[in-house]
Amino acid sequence: MQHKNLEELLKSVGDPVSMLRNSRIGAYVYPVVPYEMSNWRDEQRAWRDTAVLFDQSHHMVEQYVEGPDALKMLSYLGTNSFASFPVNRAKQYAPCSYDGYVIGDGILFHLAKDSFVFVGRAPAANWIEFHAKTGGYKVTTEKSDRSPSNPKGNAVVRKNYRYQIQGPNAKQVIEKLHGGPMPEIKFFDMGEINIAGRKVRALRHGMAGAPGLEIWGPYAEREEIRAAIVAAGKDFGLVEVGSRTYATNTLESGWIPSPLPAVYTGEKMKPYRQWLAANSYEATGSIGGSFVSNNIEDYYLTPYELGYGIFVKFDHDFVGREALEKKANKPHRRKVTFAWNSDDVMKVFQSLFERGDPYKYIDLPLSNYTSATYDRIVKGGKSIGVSMFGGYSYNERSMLSLGMVDPDVEVGSEVTLVWGEENGGTQKTTVERHRQTEIRAIVSPAPYSAVVRSTYAAGWRSGQK
Repeated sequence: MQHKNLEELLKSVGDPVSMLRNSRIGAYVYPVVPYEMSNWRDEQRAWRDTAVLFDQSHHMVEQYVEGPDALKMLSYLGTNSFASFPVNRAKQYAPCSYDGYVIGDGILFHLAKDSFVFVGRAPAANWIEFHAKTGGYKVTTEKSDRSPSNPKGNAVVRKNYRYQIQGPNAKQVIEKLHGGPMPEIKFFDMGEINIAGRKVRALRHGMAGAPGLEIWGPYAEREEIRAAIVAAGKDFGLVEVGSRTYATNTLESGWIPSPLPAVYTGEKMKPYRQWLAANSYEATGSIGGSFVSNNIEDYYLTPYELGYGIFVKFDHDFVGREALEKKANKPHRRKVTFAWNSDDVMKVFQSLFERGDPYKYIDLPLSNYTSATYDRIVKGGKSIGVSMFGGYSYNERSMLSLGMVDPDVEVGSEVTLVWGEENGGTQKTTVERHRQTEIRAIVSPAPYSAVVRSTYAAGWRSGQK
């Protein structure tokens, strides 16, 4: 039976947790960009030691919104204050459900008067598109969807290329491209630089810690611009980063990129579920890990847990305001980094060379095997948090994961991460038969990298206002 929308699908399966835990969607693929440009170890080293070029042209959705009601609508969907959001500024944008749980997040750019674009993963973009098309606002909307994971030999065309130049030598690379001093662009403000005789729009950003620029322009110009950046970076050790390595930079810089979208419950959310397609990200994504609950809402997260609490401002009406006002002054789990015990990690790899079911495989450099990961964190026999996004940092010589712990758990505490799924594993295609095991971990700051903590602008990564 073919279902028309997510709501019909959920009614047919009855249990959204079982549906998502046994999803057959397969691995999350960063499309089109080559897997490795050199090797992932040197690519990771470069954002700490020299400079890198990230190609973000293919894995994110661009959702454009234009019209006299664009700011009004985006303010209503955003927990952020829009009291001051002029043209040529951007902001982290994490819209919530009516119950105050995060649907998704990304970056919202104010491109021109009454013209905006949201750039990020599908859940938040879908939520914006829904309101633009059904909310009665005087807006138009256009989606440039992420590139297909398997193009099947067809040409891939996007509206824009999108690159980032990052790392301690990024300034020198940018100045060589620009033909003079790097323009004074404040953090999360936009400006222009010169590249290959073209004026290119740029956002001051810093995914790898040391602030750099995100640049974009017409997709047809992508190779010309990329070649100019690579040529300018030769004298400064610039390294192109492949899709295998790209996502691991967040292990050091502290962003949890893929919380479960909080859309599966709530009567007020029903019209949205009826609008979402039965093959949407929300309907086909997967959850996994050792944390298991029959209640899908136990997988939902608030802005406070993800480090976005500093952005929540009650100076305007927005979806989820009433619920967040009730949550605001209560204790919150807080975002941390877990540094995994190397002996316990080696035990997992050792099991691959022993008879019987091994422990769940740890892929390198990124160990996620589901759209949204939830591994149980235990201390003294009690569950005190979850680990959500893990992998290996060559810079830190450590397995790291990002997640959250109860408010009374101190940095420096040793905890236990339960690795692997129950009963030999679920039916996900990314899950082989395996045993669960325990991995010791030290609760550490987020961001984990001392470089990022000391140099990154105050905000959600650093936990500073």
